[in-house]
Parts: sequence; structure tokens; C-alpha cells
Amino acid sequence: AVRTLVDITRAQDAEVGDETTSVVLLAAQFLKEVCGYIEEGVSPHIIMKGFRKASQLAEERIKGIQISIDKSDPEQFRSLLLKCAATSMSSKLIYSEKLFFSNMVVDAVQSIDPNDLDESLIGVKKIPGGGMQDSLLIRGVSSKKTFTYAGAEQQPKSFRDPLILSLNMELELKAEKDYLAIPLP
Repeated sequence: AVRTLVDITRAQDAEVGDETTSVVLLAAQFLKEVCGYIEEGVSPHIIMKGFRKASQLAEERIKGIQISIDKSDPEQFRSLLLKCAATSMSSKLIYSEKLFFSNMVVDAVQSIDPNDLDESLIGVKKIPGGGMQDSLLIRGVSSKKTFTYAGAEQQPKSFRDPLILSLNMELELKAEKDYLAIPLP
């Protein structure tokens, strides 16, 4: 049982990064509830079948109480998104900055194609240092690559009306030995 709780905690921490205590308490309560059945000799397979059925019933109940969202009024729709985001920001880690991060999340979601809503288009880059208020939403592509080459400090740091080339290859210079070829007779 302890190993199961540790595995659940690790999975929760890897997936969400918080709420591990809640997951342990919930799992411990589940184990407490089935302990009597196990002592009576009920097969773990039947207990798992019961959990799956309970999960299915819970999903059906949630679908039964769901509401339709009216997207015709952008302000009302944004307000609803902010409430949903704020609800998920109840973590002890970011609770104090709930409004700040809720706005950032809603801005990020509203910046992608509403018909596709491909969440893989929203990335989170973790950079050590700074405070939570130093976090920002970058609308575009972000790269943590630092370019170091002779004369880099003299290069301009910003451009006006640039021409942009999109490459599908590495920008790294390969070592000369990678290109070294020895002709064989």
C-alpha cells in the first residue's frame, strides 16, 4: 500500500507538480474503504471493477451537469475562462498570484486557433531565478539558445522590419572533423 501511495505521489508530482497531499489522502481513503472487502476475501479484480464502474458513473454525472458555453459575447466568455483558470490555480505554490497566472493562461489559450485548440502549441519554459511576477507570455516562438561567437557583442540586439527565413535544420556549426573526408584509392 505504501509503495502504491509513493507511486501515486510521484505520478501526480510529475504530471501537475502539486497537490500530492490531496492525492495521497484520497488514495488512502480509497484503500481504507476497500480494506474490509480485502479482509473478507473479495478478489482485487472485483474491487478494481467496482472502482472502474464508480469512475464511469462519476464521468456520466459530470456530463449530466455540464453547461453549454456561449462564445458570442467575448467579455462574458473571457470571464468564464478566467473563472475556470482561477479554479485550477488553487495550488499552494501559485495561489498568491492566481489572478496574474489566470490572465496569462487565458491569454495563451485565446492566442491559438479556437477551432483546433492544440495545447501542444502552448509551451512553458522554466528559467531559474526571478519571482513569479517576472513570468511573461511570449506570443510567438521562444528559444533559450544563446549564441556565442567572436563579435557577438557587437551584433545588433533588435531589428526593424526584418526579412525572416524559416529553416528546418540545425543552426549549430559542426566541428571540422565531422566534415573531414579522406579519399580512398
